Amino acid sequence: MPFDGRTALVTGAGRGIGREIAVGLARAGARVAVLARSSAQVGETVELIRRDGGAALAVPADVTDGAAREDALGAIADAFGPVEVLVSNAAVVGPLGPSTRVDLGEWTRNLTTNIIAPAALAFAVLPAMVQRGWGRIVTVSSGIVANPAGMVGGNAYVTGKAALEAHTLNLAAETAGTGVTVNVYRPGSVDTAMQEWVRTRDEADIPALHRRFTDAYRRGRLITPEASAAALLARLAGDGTGEIWDVADDLLPAT
Repeated sequence: MPFDGRTALVTGAGRGIGREIAVGLARAGARVAVLARSSAQVGETVELIRRDGGAALAVPADVTDGAAREDALGAIADAFGPVEVLVSNAAVVGPLGPSTRVDLGEWTRNLTTNIIAPAALAFAVLPAMVQRGWGRIVTVSSGIVANPAGMVGGNAYVTGKAALEAHTLNLAAETAGTGVTVNVYRPGSVDTAMQEWVRTRDEADIPALHRRFTDAYRRGRLITPEASAAALLARLAGDGTGEIWDVADDLLPAT
């Protein structure tokens, strides 16, 4: 199996899609470093993996903290060796609201989480991957990049995800022929805490967005984290690079 004995790092793996990706990689034989800000959630994911007979390392850390990223990568290398599979899933959706009223500091923090941190992690693990002639890097994006006007009130999130895809596809071109694949994954509308958080925001600040998220939930249009993670894992072993993998191609009818 392509992941047997490989060292994998999944960010945002304390819950939701990230947790299911981490569990799936462990079942495929990878030794998985589980990274998220919440120590409790990280511990729960690690326990799930170990209970299933897999190897996992708890890495509670904030991906936006450069020193924390460096310490995390050092701990992973000491425990399992260099990272060979990187899935950058950690993300934030806020701030939400009219762009002229959002706090610029929060807007900047969104981009630090959603684009700067994944890029920094990729740059850090890439040299060892290239040296070994094998590696897998995936950034988890959003279908909203194909329709930026569809998320009015979420300017920071849309901007960050669009930049993330540009970074990923450019890095894929740079690493072509090295044995390292670099791809984007659009996970679809998944029943996660992030979706729930948007539904609890003040509808007056994000009327169209609030209605869209609430309607999708009420009509049962959200997919499970397990289903979305499975679609990603099914593609991860392949040799394709510089691609945008959309869950809609695997699970949902064309629209």
